[in-house]
Amino acid sequence: MPEERPSVRGGQASAAQTASVEKLSASAFQKSLHGIDYPAGKQDLINHARKNKAPDSVIEVLEMFEDKTFQSAADVSQEFGRVK
Repeated sequence: MPEERPSVRGGQASAAQTASVEKLSASAFQKSLHGIDYPAGKQDLINHARKNKAPDSVIEVLEMFEDKTFQSAADVSQEFGRVK
């Protein structure tokens, strides 16, 4: 069962988490997804980031992504810009 993060459930994040996410750069975010094969769904991205020992801020951003299939790193970058 996926780990629950009550503070981000429903898009609600604490002030500390929000600050951490706001400091997250697109390049640091993409580094956490290095080696993923596309197309990939939201849960695939989360699992891959965890496997790469991504910081919590990356996982928090991924949890805010729309539940869809991403065709490329460019699709992921676009969604990153939308949620950040």
